[in-house]
Amino acid sequence: MSKSRKSQKRKSKSKASRAAVPDTSRRDMLKLLRNGGIGAAVLAGGGYFGVGSYRAYAAEHDLNRLGQGKPVVVQVHDPQCPTCTALQKQTRKALKEFGECDLVYLIADINTPEGQAFAVRHGVGNVTLMLFDPEGGLQRTVQGMRSQDQLLPILRDHQDAYGGVSS
Repeated sequence: MSKSRKSQKRKSKSKASRAAVPDTSRRDMLKLLRNGGIGAAVLAGGGYFGVGSYRAYAAEHDLNRLGQGKPVVVQVHDPQCPTCTALQKQTRKALKEFGECDLVYLIADINTPEGQAFAVRHGVGNVTLMLFDPEGGLQRTVQGMRSQDQLLPILRDHQDAYGGVSS
């Protein structure tokens, strides 16, 4: 083989070996670090939001909070029932008229053993609101779909009777 062919083979071998290992510049590394940092921040934010959402969900479904010194509204609820979901939406809208500490809103999900036992113990089905005094005594049961406007006077009366002045 001639010298020129040997040198061409060496050049093509060295080009091939360089192509196999990408040439990473400082700029590429900084972009990679930036994108990794952004990704980590997004994941951390999602995790923080997820933990907060779970805590709110767990607190809302904790029926042990009943009878702890505040008037309570318990919705007997089936999450797969459209009427239950509509009642929940209207109840939450009505509760926005009150301070966070005026009335406690809890959910007895009939798809859980605790929620089912609660509904059976009180002899009610879903699409029901139950109003309890601060000691946990049942004061009123509201069955069926209600609008925000229909719920406001019911909740105000309950809060006035058992929780002080409404906001």
